[in-house]
Amino acid sequence: MEKFGKFKKRILNVIFWSVISAAFIGPGTIATATQAGASYGFDLLWAFVFSIFACLFLQEASARIAINSGMNLGQAIAVKFQNKATRQPILVLIIGAIILGSAAYETGNILGSVEGLKLIFDIPQFYLVTGTGILALISLSLRSVNTIAKFMGFIVIFMGITFITTAIFIKPPFMEVLQGSFIPNIPNEPAAGLLVLGLVGTTVVPYDLFLGSGVLDKKQTIGEMRFGISIAIILGGIISMSILIVGTIVEGELSFVTLAKALTQKVDSWAVPVFAFGMFAAGFSSAITAPLAASITAKSLFEKENSTKWKTQSTYYKLVWFSILVVGLFFGYLEVKPIPAIILAQALNGLILPFISIFLIFVINDPKLMGKNGVNGWISNFIMAIIVWITMILGFSNILNAVSNATSISDYAQFASIEIVSVLSLLLSISIFVSVYKMRKRSEMNI
Repeated sequence: MEKFGKFKKRILNVIFWSVISAAFIGPGTIATATQAGASYGFDLLWAFVFSIFACLFLQEASARIAINSGMNLGQAIAVKFQNKATRQPILVLIIGAIILGSAAYETGNILGSVEGLKLIFDIPQFYLVTGTGILALISLSLRSVNTIAKFMGFIVIFMGITFITTAIFIKPPFMEVLQGSFIPNIPNEPAAGLLVLGLVGTTVVPYDLFLGSGVLDKKQTIGEMRFGISIAIILGGIISMSILIVGTIVEGELSFVTLAKALTQKVDSWAVPVFAFGMFAAGFSSAITAPLAASITAKSLFEKENSTKWKTQSTYYKLVWFSILVVGLFFGYLEVKPIPAIILAQALNGLILPFISIFLIFVINDPKLMGKNGVNGWISNFIMAIIVWITMILGFSNILNAVSNATSISDYAQFASIEIVSVLSLLLSISIFVSVYKMRKRSEMNI
């Protein structure tokens, strides 16, 4: 009985942490991954492998902050910069970035979940958007955040079964999958760079770092947290890679309709409703977690000034998630083309990621908040430095690509610019960690 009890506890732990997978496997993942598969075959699978690795490190650090300090990431950042002139601008900047990213993500969530339903039901988009919005509104109104997290966990399990099953029936060539997963390659096209950034942005979602530490039960041990979060994120990564594999069967311009036709030809007609259900589940789960994460972030950053205003059921808290939901519904009613809008939203999250990661690194290395034994080891810091450096390169490179396309600069100038960006990103990453080292030394001397 004792062994069964431990097994049950572990399973429930994984289901709980699947809220992270539910947040990052949305229509954005489906649109970006299928586009990557349709355009470049298995070549960009490595971006998901990197993203899973990065997501594990950053999410573990965020959750460890909550366990060791008793504060979620937002609260810890607020305390870290208290009594400093830069505190208020930093908090406003962070919440602005998270709300912007969540709103962009929510647009994709609503559009994607509706597209999933349209593959099965011949119903006008207005009614599908309204129905999805009402279901999301009811779910977000639940009093317990933990209840929402567990509910999302069960959706992820069913969603994972649908996508993985579909990918297996496609029978992809094993060696090509293996090569694409572990040999980094970015085709020399502006669209490829944007897709890579989108694949990273759709997996290592910046608001997830606040969501994970915000819903965590602080009584969890480090070991329990690491087990649950590792299984949930790796499972989510396998699901995402399965979606990219499904995308490789599409020929010509990608749309969800052409994807459905390709599934019918390659697998069978039953694959369409299965994939459509997975797509709706992905969209609906993320349509709940994006507004929820924005509210948790705002609450954690500003509740110290007025805790009454920022209670879980307070008007301020509800207003944040309601605003994010309304943005998604607004663009859903406008019937914006889903795939371009969704990929752009993922790329935007990829740009925000290094910005949020830097604040995470400062908090996880502060002995006053984490205790001497809770701070990052230097190996972990080195790995985080690489993650921040790579995400900076991807972000800045895509900005350069956009500028070069608008101004028609030469290929040589564009290549030279990317080289400069790589060096500048490296220098910036090094300077951040020099600052972290000095901060740790000062804090340890004062403890």
